[in-house]
Amino acid sequence: MDVVHLEDISKIAADGISRPEKALTPDAAVVLPALTSHAKESIKPKPAKKRAPRRVRFSLWFNTYRKFFTFVITLNIIGLVLAATSVWEYPRRYTGGFVLGNLLTAILMRNELFGRVLYLLVNTLFAKWTPLWFRLGCTSVLQHLGGIHSGCATSGFLWLIFRVTLIFIDHKNNHDAILVTGVTTNIAVAISIASAFPWVRNTHHNVFERHHRFIGWLGLLSTWVFVVLGDSYDLETHSWNPDGTNILRQQDFWFAFGMTIFILIPWFTVREVKVDVEIPSPKVAILRFERGMQQGLLARISRSSVMEYHAFGIISEGTHAKYHYLICGVQGDFTRSLVTDPPTRIWTRQLKFAGVSNTSKLYHRGIRVCTGTGIGAALATCLQDPNWYLIWIGSDQEKTFGPTINGLIRRHIGPERMTLWDSKQRGGRPDVMKILKEVHASWQAEVVFITSNYQGNQDLMEGCKEAGIHAFGTLWDF
Repeated sequence: MDVVHLEDISKIAADGISRPEKALTPDAAVVLPALTSHAKESIKPKPAKKRAPRRVRFSLWFNTYRKFFTFVITLNIIGLVLAATSVWEYPRRYTGGFVLGNLLTAILMRNELFGRVLYLLVNTLFAKWTPLWFRLGCTSVLQHLGGIHSGCATSGFLWLIFRVTLIFIDHKNNHDAILVTGVTTNIAVAISIASAFPWVRNTHHNVFERHHRFIGWLGLLSTWVFVVLGDSYDLETHSWNPDGTNILRQQDFWFAFGMTIFILIPWFTVREVKVDVEIPSPKVAILRFERGMQQGLLARISRSSVMEYHAFGIISEGTHAKYHYLICGVQGDFTRSLVTDPPTRIWTRQLKFAGVSNTSKLYHRGIRVCTGTGIGAALATCLQDPNWYLIWIGSDQEKTFGPTINGLIRRHIGPERMTLWDSKQRGGRPDVMKILKEVHASWQAEVVFITSNYQGNQDLMEGCKEAGIHAFGTLWDF
């Protein structure tokens, strides 16, 4: 997922400030019900930030993602210890089921179709009538499914090591081909997991893409060979059993089959589609595609059918709209090429995946905070739902992002529910948390969604936690 940035956030009132009519000028694009003394003070340079209490920082670090990861890993390690000490015999006989069951669950947690179904069920079944704590829990679970993904992938790898170890121990009764494919599968899965570490994903996206995907595919192929050979070899007679019905009766065959289906589903939806590129400034490319979209979705795009897919938030006025848009800020080689060499056609997966904003329907009122290109992940929610307030901080937004994006804001978001702040024109960063607290109180929001760079996200999440404001920020473990 390409990370969007949150640099500053602010709130200013309408007193003495002309409201936007035809253009979002630096002085006209900041609106709130009343200009309080706190809001005036917030324009002053922000003082040095004090670190949040340790308990606050720990509670944010040990989030639902890490809780899921810890829970899954702990259960599997307990099972491994019991199996290794022969206390629990079942995993020793059917180790393949534990390997592939974990890997299948890991794949499901990152599958676009499975994720969309989960979001749809939650948004449909657990609407605004349910208690706030329950709705917040639903959002937290959906946002942090990656913890189950990582936990199950790691656990599957540990069970695979255990499986190959058992084959080594009983090498005399196993065929060499089974041992070789087991070791090959171990290596492929290890590389795939290592390439998905957060540091690799966030700093070397192409390395992550190529190794996690292509080595992962090699691991899937090796897994199939490992499963078929293992289920075809008779340990008692030391001979191959050509009867395929025996393979079909094994649970690991069906786990491998499920893994294959869910890996292939998104790739069946890959299409090369027409795209119109608007370049309002050297920093940004606005991509326009046909058909409207619901809010809270993200799109993966690439210049190649299989290489370098990058994710961006989708901006759309609704499913009835003629177009949807992606804001691609220049951050790396791929996004820079969109500005220097704009494509007329581009590859995308027609099956979009849901982000945390997709749960905005669960709340009576909320605030969407973003900065710069982060507007791409936030704007659709505020365009399609009048109960959401937009806070957007950027530098010279009208010039940087052009008439298309500013036009969408002007047409669909009234001055009573947006705060736009030009950090270039207004002298830099204000006291962000003071502003957010005032907006939160005046708007009577139930939740805040934050799209931020790492430090901005950390500061706001800590501030919200201390203030008792329910907030969800950018996930850096994703």
